[in-house]
Amino acid sequence: MSRYDRMASRGTRLLNRYTAWKARKQPAATGFVSQPEPRTIGSFARGRQLVAGNLLLAGYLVESNTTGLWDVDAPDFAFEAERQGCTWLDDLAAVGDIKARRKAQHWVWGWIDEFGNGTGPGWSPDLTGRRVIRWINHALFLLSGQDKPASDAFYRSLSQQTWFLSQRWKGASPGLPRFEALTGLIYAGLALKGCEELADPAVRALAQDCETQINADGGLPTRNPEELLDVFTLLTWAAAALHEAGRSVPREHHAALDRIAPTLRALRHSDGGLARFHGGGRGQEGWLDHALAASHVPARAIDGLAMGFARLSARRTSVIVDATVPPVSKASYNGHASTLAFELTSGRRPLIVNCGAGENFGLEWRRAGRATPSHSALCVEGHSSARLAQPQKGTGHEFLIESPTEVPIEREDLDDGYRFQGAHDGYSRHFGVTVARALELSVDGRMVSGEDMLLALDGAAKKRFDKALDSGGLQGIGYDLRFHLHPDVDAALDLGGAAVSMALKSGEIWVFRHDGQCDLKLETSVYLEKTRLKPRQSLQIVLSGRAIQYATQIRWTLSKAQETAVAVRDLARDEPMAYEE
Repeated sequence: MSRYDRMASRGTRLLNRYTAWKARKQPAATGFVSQPEPRTIGSFARGRQLVAGNLLLAGYLVESNTTGLWDVDAPDFAFEAERQGCTWLDDLAAVGDIKARRKAQHWVWGWIDEFGNGTGPGWSPDLTGRRVIRWINHALFLLSGQDKPASDAFYRSLSQQTWFLSQRWKGASPGLPRFEALTGLIYAGLALKGCEELADPAVRALAQDCETQINADGGLPTRNPEELLDVFTLLTWAAAALHEAGRSVPREHHAALDRIAPTLRALRHSDGGLARFHGGGRGQEGWLDHALAASHVPARAIDGLAMGFARLSARRTSVIVDATVPPVSKASYNGHASTLAFELTSGRRPLIVNCGAGENFGLEWRRAGRATPSHSALCVEGHSSARLAQPQKGTGHEFLIESPTEVPIEREDLDDGYRFQGAHDGYSRHFGVTVARALELSVDGRMVSGEDMLLALDGAAKKRFDKALDSGGLQGIGYDLRFHLHPDVDAALDLGGAAVSMALKSGEIWVFRHDGQCDLKLETSVYLEKTRLKPRQSLQIVLSGRAIQYATQIRWTLSKAQETAVAVRDLARDEPMAYEE
């Protein structure tokens, strides 16, 4: 969880600073009520890199075995937020040897020395909640071999941060920041001696937020799958802490877990990773399965859309489609113009993807990742189906505007497969066209048949279409249908340029064909991953054409080659890397 509260105003930050200053005078806890059990899952590979002196946070790498974590000048606030949240403790604890423990102790007590007096950017409710959870989770790891003065300083700092949370959790923005703050307060209130009375208001507040912030279909207003996983994980941790303390979990809390679990299962591809939409990544390895198991929510099929996404699944193949309007208003600060874009995964190997969120690589990459051309969707004249508003004064947030307002969809089970049909009006205002998409997945998961359409549906739409046609010199309205490929896919033009052959690392061969109405090209693309120092180069299939009539249809297929076996033994494991260029 490297996110931070983007919605905090200047007044909120001033109140945080004042409350952090007051926290210095709070009495210190004397120890834990019971022995804390670590629940967070770290990366052994990243932990090894941290021990070796390679510090990768928010896309920036610092290589030094002697420089302390707090001696580094943060290049941006995303870097600062990630180190202040102390999620690196999970990775060091995953290594667990004496070198990792010494580095963890050096950095934690370094934070106490540097910021324990109530100063610094880490005193916000969400970052404090995130940090407190890690300190409590790994308390035994951190306190091992420490003398009494060091232990007293640790408990004193935890007590101060807990009191700060009790006063300032309301200052966290609704959604993930508020859930982090409240979960941290519940954790600390139940774990620390003398802080028990602080837990009860937090338990009630978390139950209320479960009712108001989690939609009836188990989703969030941001429609970010990875953010939903983060919230779900926090709720499972809070429930486990309440159970271990002999307390009951509120009904609203239980109901939220019951709503979210099937939604997350529907948003999971066949390889176990989440669909990457609206700023979300695939999720940290192991977190989704661990959270689902810890929630004890039985698996069940979801009826209809999952947080606005449609899922088609057969055998080893999963297809996930963005099938409703994008996030709106403040929830759209990280939203993408991805309506009707889809991703496809075969077994353990992603094939068709979206470029992803580029915020770790700077503002321009962030903007590019949010545009329609960065998604596997149809794009008209290089425009996006939703635009970015001017940056908000004081925050720099760029909300989505002029988004699609109507996205009718239909999903049905056929005798020989599964069909999705949808449309959106994101291009109607400027070009008079409605974009429609139909996808059909065969029952054996070996073929996806697609049809994309540009349609001027009524008299007013036809007038706008004609006007756009006239302004282009009657050359037609240009469109590009893009299919971004995962970087591990080896693709080449085939059949004299009429098809594209794609080889996966599993040995599967997929073939893309189209109806011949468009120009087929294989162009470069990028794949944006948070764990990388740079965007990864990849390829994209592009079908280009010009619409000159009121109805334009593009038909295509993605199918496994006949020589690809029904069952592929894909046993080769990709070793996780802490950082790669």
